[in-house]
Amino acid sequence: MLKNKQVGFVGTGNMGEALMKGLLSRQLCGADRILCSDVRVDRLKVIAEMYGVKTTQNNRDVVKHSDILILAVKPQILKQVVGEMAEQLNPSKLVISIAAGVAMESIELCAKKDVRLIRVMPNICVSVGEGIAAISANKMATPDDQKVAKAIFDSVGKSLFMEEHLLDAVTGLSGSGPAYVFLIIDALADGGVKMGLTKSDALLLASQTVLGSAKMLMETGEHPGRLKDSVTSPGGTTIEGLHALEDGGVRTTLIRAVEAATQRSKVLGQLMRNSLAQD
Repeated sequence: MLKNKQVGFVGTGNMGEALMKGLLSRQLCGADRILCSDVRVDRLKVIAEMYGVKTTQNNRDVVKHSDILILAVKPQILKQVVGEMAEQLNPSKLVISIAAGVAMESIELCAKKDVRLIRVMPNICVSVGEGIAAISANKMATPDDQKVAKAIFDSVGKSLFMEEHLLDAVTGLSGSGPAYVFLIIDALADGGVKMGLTKSDALLLASQTVLGSAKMLMETGEHPGRLKDSVTSPGGTTIEGLHALEDGGVRTTLIRAVEAATQRSKVLGQLMRNSLAQD
């Protein structure tokens, strides 16, 4: 699917590098078919030495020599980046954007033309090959384009398709979600320390518990409530802990966290659209 395609990365930050690593490790694309650009010369040197890919500081060169273009830059500079590359963009090229909060309509306005465009909301866990990404395509993108995008993001975890208007909710849940989980792990470990464990032991116990629980949920396909009940004995320790969590409002607090992050994502997206509308 990608073996005969030239893949270009505009931006080689954590996300860009993770996707590149996934493509290479899964042998979806050879290093000789990847071209990367970045404003940081030292970063390009590191990427070239680590992965054997071609690099350049010229974004236009990446567009010119790529069949698939992955925009892995910060939302704040996407307008400038797309604007400078617009002349080289044409219907033969597939553009995949992972810029958080930037709607496909906004990217098309920056390019001032129709583009085969796919927008993806991945999370930071792609850096360890366990990310989750939501994919949305515009009307110009073909079914094959969507298969290509899924193959790319499945190389660093899992992916699913959904309508673009739901991507703010994805941002609030899985985009920001790792931070919620890190906070939960840290709190569990602190609880262990309070009860006499060392912090290092408590962190290992908490981290592996979260990892194992998630794996158990995904592999069994059981509802989380049912798995919760399977761990909970009448009058036992677990029900005491669950009672304390419910008393502290942990369920409501997590729901509110997703809601708050979703609303913030919507606000940031609207600010981007307002900025473009002023041009």
